Amino acid sequence: MALKILSVVGARPNFMKVAAIYDAIKEFNQLSPREEVHHVLVHTGQHYDANMSDFFFNDLELPKPDLFLGVGSASHSEQTAKIMERFEGVLLNEKPRIVIVVGDVNSTVACALVTKKTWCSAGGGAESYIPSLAHVEAGLRSFDRTMPEEINRIVTDSVSDYLFTTEESANRNLAREGVAQERIHFVGNVMIDTLLRHRAKAKESTIVSDLQLSNGVGAKPFAILTLHRPSNVDDKETFSRMLEAFLEISSRMPIIFPAHPRTLKRIQEADLADYFVDHFMEGPEPWDSRVRIRLIPPLGYLDFLSLMSEAKVVLTDSGGIQEETTILGVPCITLRQSTERPVTLETGTNVLVGSDPQRIVNEFAKVSDGKMKRYSSPKYWDGNAAKRILKILFGDFCPERSIRTFPFDSGLKSTELSQS
Repeated sequence: MALKILSVVGARPNFMKVAAIYDAIKEFNQLSPREEVHHVLVHTGQHYDANMSDFFFNDLELPKPDLFLGVGSASHSEQTAKIMERFEGVLLNEKPRIVIVVGDVNSTVACALVTKKTWCSAGGGAESYIPSLAHVEAGLRSFDRTMPEEINRIVTDSVSDYLFTTEESANRNLAREGVAQERIHFVGNVMIDTLLRHRAKAKESTIVSDLQLSNGVGAKPFAILTLHRPSNVDDKETFSRMLEAFLEISSRMPIIFPAHPRTLKRIQEADLADYFVDHFMEGPEPWDSRVRIRLIPPLGYLDFLSLMSEAKVVLTDSGGIQEETTILGVPCITLRQSTERPVTLETGTNVLVGSDPQRIVNEFAKVSDGKMKRYSSPKYWDGNAAKRILKILFGDFCPERSIRTFPFDSGLKSTELSQS
């Protein structure tokens, strides 16, 4: 009988992480004489836009989710409660042996809690069981408990059976919190699995020329901005001071700003549209030469990867982008006081500047003058993280079959499968 694994997605950052797991399972099954793993994909609908979800699922070659819970936007508490209520029925009906949650969104913590409180009937006289819970991207800590994501990480890790980590700081964090060593597995970064798999395809995107950022030989110098965290966009004074810095930067090169819906709403509420030419309002098109901060709709995965690969610099408050720019070798200026991904500071292209306008401008000046910090690829960010995860799970649940059938041993050293 195939090992049944259920994976949960809820928001856009989850798609890239689960895509790597889906690809590893698909390849495993194709290389085996029979279906060894039956994979069920559940989309909670935490963040859902039909067009954007279709873009991402198509770009990442993900199948349509087996189950869609349609939770939608709400306050943190209400949204978490809705997900928990609806996910319980999913577990009781599907009866997976393993539930995989990724990242740090509300869907992650909600489904983690339900998993560890739900008994599934095995049928046929077998004893009921609680599914095992695997947290992918475990152990990351910003040490800022005002961030909802930090609470989600801590709670999810505290109840997980398998904690799959992306960097060595995460291993240390979990050990310091008392997590047993045998539950911690340093496997690498599934986000990077997906990036490396799709990098060549992203080069086929026409987004750079569509935005008239090409000079016929290559890309003109431009910056990318992403901004959505409440600490940056919810306070008008903070947001407007940052926009002044971005406006100064845009005198050196255009800034492309794919606006998160939450950020767009704050721009409209705070009457900050004069800093942009908004595609929702009358005015020049985003590629007009008069426009410096170009506010554009959110992009699909391949278009954004293509744009990011060609950028001179990325300004962001996103966690995942700090990781992606490190692998792409693109300077990343992070608009936060702390990061849960310190390896991007230690060996990557990332620097922290917070929301201070002068620090933002000063760091940009260094980058534009060619003063880029040295960087290297973090350990195990090599495109094999999802295969390591699958090897561990399949080996634990199907040890006899794993020895006989697991096809990914080539290139996966056993020392890579445990905490270091």
